[in-house]
Amino acid sequence: MRRKTLIALMLFAFMFMMANGNMPLFKKKKRLARGDSISQRDTTPPDTGKLAAVIDTMKMDSIQRAIYRHNKAVDDSIHLDSLNRKKKNGIDAPVTYSGEDSLIYDAKSKVAHIYGSSQVKYENMDLASDRIQMSLDSSLVRAIGTADSTEKNGIKGRPLFKMGGSEYESDTIAFNFKTKKGFINNVYTQQEDGYLTSEVSKRDSSGVIYLKHGRYTTCDEEHPDFYIALSRAKVRPGKDVVFGPAYLVVADVPLPLAIPYGFFPFTKSYSSGFIMPSYGDEQDRGFYLRDGGYYFAMSDKWDLKLLAEIYTKGSWGISAASNYRKRYRYSGSFLASFQDTRTGDKGLPDYARQTSFKIQWSHRQDAKANPFSSLSASVNFATSSYERNNLTSLYNPQSFTQSTRTSSVSWSTTFSSIGMSLSSTANLSQNMRDSSIAMTLPDLNVSISRFYPFRRKHMAGNQRWYEKIAMSYTGHLSNSINTKEDRLLKANLLKEWRNGIQHNIPISGNFTLFNYVNVSPSFNFTDRMYSRKVDRSWDTAAQKEKNDTTYGFHNVYNWNLALSASTKLYGFFVPSKKIFGDKIMAIRHVITPSVSFSYAPDFGSARYGYYGTYQKTDASGNVSLVEYSPYEGALYGVPGKGRTENINWDISNNLEMKLKSDHDKDSLGYRKISLIDELGFTMSYNAAATTHKWSDLSVRLRLKWWKSYTFNMNAVFGTYAYELDANGTPYIGNHTLWGMGKFGRFQGFSQNISFTLTPEKLRKWFGGGRNDDEDLRDKDDEGMDTNIESNIDDDMIEGQRGARKKSGGGKAETDDDGYMVFNMPWSLTFGYGITMRENTDIKKFNYDKMRYPYKFSQTLNVSGNLRISDGWNISFSSGYDFENHAMSMTTASLQRDLHCFNMSCQVVIAPYTSYNFTFRANASTLTDALKYDKRSGYSNAVQWY
Repeated sequence: MRRKTLIALMLFAFMFMMANGNMPLFKKKKRLARGDSISQRDTTPPDTGKLAAVIDTMKMDSIQRAIYRHNKAVDDSIHLDSLNRKKKNGIDAPVTYSGEDSLIYDAKSKVAHIYGSSQVKYENMDLASDRIQMSLDSSLVRAIGTADSTEKNGIKGRPLFKMGGSEYESDTIAFNFKTKKGFINNVYTQQEDGYLTSEVSKRDSSGVIYLKHGRYTTCDEEHPDFYIALSRAKVRPGKDVVFGPAYLVVADVPLPLAIPYGFFPFTKSYSSGFIMPSYGDEQDRGFYLRDGGYYFAMSDKWDLKLLAEIYTKGSWGISAASNYRKRYRYSGSFLASFQDTRTGDKGLPDYARQTSFKIQWSHRQDAKANPFSSLSASVNFATSSYERNNLTSLYNPQSFTQSTRTSSVSWSTTFSSIGMSLSSTANLSQNMRDSSIAMTLPDLNVSISRFYPFRRKHMAGNQRWYEKIAMSYTGHLSNSINTKEDRLLKANLLKEWRNGIQHNIPISGNFTLFNYVNVSPSFNFTDRMYSRKVDRSWDTAAQKEKNDTTYGFHNVYNWNLALSASTKLYGFFVPSKKIFGDKIMAIRHVITPSVSFSYAPDFGSARYGYYGTYQKTDASGNVSLVEYSPYEGALYGVPGKGRTENINWDISNNLEMKLKSDHDKDSLGYRKISLIDELGFTMSYNAAATTHKWSDLSVRLRLKWWKSYTFNMNAVFGTYAYELDANGTPYIGNHTLWGMGKFGRFQGFSQNISFTLTPEKLRKWFGGGRNDDEDLRDKDDEGMDTNIESNIDDDMIEGQRGARKKSGGGKAETDDDGYMVFNMPWSLTFGYGITMRENTDIKKFNYDKMRYPYKFSQTLNVSGNLRISDGWNISFSSGYDFENHAMSMTTASLQRDLHCFNMSCQVVIAPYTSYNFTFRANASTLTDALKYDKRSGYSNAVQWY
């Protein structure tokens, strides 16, 4: 009876606790408000005091005590928030999670359900999805999306898993906190330039992912333009992906291009690897594989790339390229290439073998490395046959038609304490047409900047006239040779190289007379030191000149004096307001006259020994005196013969107009316009000359009427008139045209014009742009910028920028009437040069007017660029040779951006015809793997007439 009573009391207490909602095992589920997390819920423990008292007094059996202990453990876990407490199941750090919609916790299964933009964070793991389930006992978390037809991919809130530097997007993700392993369905992840997807994926504890039925592409579209279908793959994030059998799919069409295995590197750091070659055929050398090799990632400071090419008819070539860089110190690149070209069949008359090589080196020193010393190099040396044997040069007009190559290596240092600088250069100039070489090695310069030897260290009072005397020093040592490229390394240093030392000491002063005239006297002394001289004589028996070379120390010097004076004259003119209005404020005329006198003795006299004579008797017995210089052809030349007493005068004119301005930008209320930027006249008179004492008159004109163009013209007017000798042959006589009352004979001029036409300029001209008056405004008193090329480039950039702005990033723009605005960015550049000079052909001399007719030389170049759409671009360049009446180098190119691929075609139309077609992937990872090149060889080119 007592046992029945005890059981009844226990049931009554159990029902009472259920009625009050305090039974932990059957606790009601509570929905969270939007934005709440599980750590924010009410976890107040139930009042178990009454139940414990009843149990203590009634002495429960073992089953009831086990039930109590389980309920008490569950209640404690809720009270202490087990998600922020280290448990025995492997959760070692706090876990925070939240959901926008709701969160439901099932205490029986210990599973938390989060709905609506859910997020779970644990250590370096971040998981976001529309729905997440998390099991606390097994440390498992599972995320899935919700089917939604309104979404782009049909799934709302696709799971996004982030861990470390890796990021994965999929349909379903299951992940274990403890083992760091996971299972992913339909994974989507980005690795450097590429994107990986797969139907089924597994992730191990180290982060490696194993894919099944995956694909790799560099296209960022949902339906990629192409991809490589992978049957199996292993992905090491940030390193590489290794895959098994794979094939190429383009536009969802599988292609019969498969490989048994392969890999793609993903590392951001330098890594070594193979470089895929390109293939093709060339008529003279056969089928080829070229530009294939291996890339060595030596370190983060330098690398090495080895490439090779091979042809089926025996030709081959190798090249090595390296880039190096040391931060804040230097950077550069190096290329060495060798080619063994064989044409024809061995043993037959048409067989030929030719070796050629090329060396390029570029070195730049950072300005922060050493402010007092620098080293730079720009070496571009190649044998004359290299470009002819290189297929790439055939489609590069600049390389293929380049007739001159220059190379230089320079080093300099400065000693600022004494004002001395030391520099050395090595120069090389090649003529690719006749294989001649001009080389200077070394070329050493020593200079001491201007100093005042008579200036007092401690100035007191006014500066004295002799303290304005300044002097400086320049020393030059050089060793050079002019030869053919096959003789360069075989030349004798003493006999075939030209060498010498030159010293130059200028002394000058600057004084002011009468407060307006600047007077500048100067004295210049030049000394040359040569290692040899050549004495000449005539061998009557052999009827030839004999040379006697003497090696030793030979000194040659000269000096001259000069005195110049200049001033400025200003004139102002205020136009009549009744005639010109009140907008013109004033017109200023600046005249800058200058006159100079120079004197030098006759260094051709016998006492200097710079010139000599010998008597020549020819086979007919005629005797003549031949004059020569033992130092003829020396490195720094020989002082000129004859005394010099030159008087030079120059007059420069500048004309400007000041206008009242209505523009807000002109804060001064006026602006200046350059009417004539410069109009100058130059002429000289040599009092020591016996004939033709007057020089020709040179006239220069510069106009800055346009912002993007500066007009320059130089013209020459002859001083002396033509006369006829006894045979009726015209020659320049000793009678001046000025003395005959005539102006100087116009001898010609030269002018180059370059202009770029863009849509922006057309809009400006026809009322769609800025006011033309802005182009006439000077930025300062000196006028506008004279750099024509930079202004033209700015106009081109402005036109392209405006075109891109109008296009609206690919969206069609409409006008006020709703019609689509036509917009096609383009640019057209014209270059025209004309030279006018006298045609001194005696047969064309005009005896009536006593002068030669004029001859015109013209050059015309045109280039353009047309962007049909965002993906199409056309460019061309051509010209016309008026001398030969033929087209100059004419090329055209077409580029097509295919999103993931790039297609280009280059065509050479004149003077020969050839083509080059290229199709390759844009991504750097696949640019050498997915490519197709088709080109015509050098021997296939057709001459165009």
